[in-house]
Amino acid sequence: MGKLFDVVLLILIVFSIILVMLESVKEIDKIYHDILFFGEWVITIFFTIEYIARIITVKKPSKYIFSFYGIIDFLSTIPLYLSYFIVGSQTLLTVRALRLLRVFRILKVTRYVGESNKLLRALKQSRVKITIFLFAVVVIVIIAGTIMYLIEGEASGFNNIPVSVYWSIVTLTTVGYGDIHPLTPFGQLIASVLMILGYGIIAVPTGIVSAEYTKNYSNVNLNTQVCSNCHKENHNDDSKFCSNCGQKLNVITEKQ
Repeated sequence: MGKLFDVVLLILIVFSIILVMLESVKEIDKIYHDILFFGEWVITIFFTIEYIARIITVKKPSKYIFSFYGIIDFLSTIPLYLSYFIVGSQTLLTVRALRLLRVFRILKVTRYVGESNKLLRALKQSRVKITIFLFAVVVIVIIAGTIMYLIEGEASGFNNIPVSVYWSIVTLTTVGYGDIHPLTPFGQLIASVLMILGYGIIAVPTGIVSAEYTKNYSNVNLNTQVCSNCHKENHNDDSKFCSNCGQKLNVITEKQ
């Protein structure tokens, strides 16, 4: 029943996101507004029941309420209710913004994706290295932007240092909008170096997180089989029975 509930919840999350997107299309909303509105209420009531049930069943309700998933669950439930308490034509924009908060429901999916926890753990373990790396990138774009401001000047669109730094960020990330570009040979040379440097910089965070992700796998001696009864994961390689409920496991993963 727990697995069925999770599957139904995932389907409703995806369906609710589709409703939000369709509602933003005026042509569709004009024709199917009542259907979209009814569907939104059904989903909101379901999420409300889920949110209240979690608060009732957990040992420490406050810990859940102020946790990441608790906040996401709250944001996924409250917008439709709040829109009825905010009245007046001057608040229509606010109501619209509240209703768009429903898009945060997509974050509820992460609770049911097992690999997301491992990725989140790798990101946490990499935060110091990534922070230092981002600081180095900030230094590079500030220096490059200042140099381009001195070389190109207002004649090329580099009106001030902040605008030049914006150009450096766009160039370093290989986005290249083209709204500002160097005209002098020396400026074009610096831009070329910055573009090439951008390819290497993009790969660095990926390498850092990948190394931590791989390290997490190498430090454990667990297989990936899941108990068919209680759905517990990460049993020992030589496990024949579930360590939680005693159910016989279907597959035994050999040690590599």
